[in-house]
Amino acid sequence: MQCHRLPRLYHSRMAVHVTLRPISVSEYARMREAGILAEDDRVELIAGEIRRMSPIGPLHAAIVKKLNELLLLLLAQSAIVSVQDPIQLDDLSEPQPDLAVLKRRDDFYRQGIPTAEDTLIVIEVADASADYDRKEKIPRYASAGIPEAWLIDVTNQVIEQYTLPGKSRYQNVRIHEWDDTLTAQVIPGLQIKVEQVFGL
Repeated sequence: MQCHRLPRLYHSRMAVHVTLRPISVSEYARMREAGILAEDDRVELIAGEIRRMSPIGPLHAAIVKKLNELLLLLLAQSAIVSVQDPIQLDDLSEPQPDLAVLKRRDDFYRQGIPTAEDTLIVIEVADASADYDRKEKIPRYASAGIPEAWLIDVTNQVIEQYTLPGKSRYQNVRIHEWDDTLTAQVIPGLQIKVEQVFGL
């Protein structure tokens, strides 16, 4: 009986590389217009990626409301207080900080989303997201040239004040504790006692 050898088949293993293309701010806007993203979706665009934001708990929400009330009283219509609205940092990033103090405009930015140049102070209220906000978002605010940022650390009950923006970080950081008074560097006369923020 004759035996026939079948030829061996060699399959080359080729690695498949999938390249993810960043999403631009204009594409992100079209996704909202098309209904791919709903108005109440808790997402933001960071470095071309759509990222899910942390859920807002009762304490987080209460501090945002308290800060909004304080800022509205202290600024006396000299600036606009924006609550959980987007700010365009560049072509690939459109975060939604908890609060932002914007330059006063009569149309209240009806014609377009505020940019970094329109922003005086950006404020993040952070509990579970403190590390992410500190390492990811605050440096991006600095790179975009926003003159001042505040991180409200709910867990430790301190306010981190960032000033003097540089290429990838703020050059100056001050930690304000319960008995301290935070004085804004970019808006003369704006002062907030830390206990006012956390003493709910």
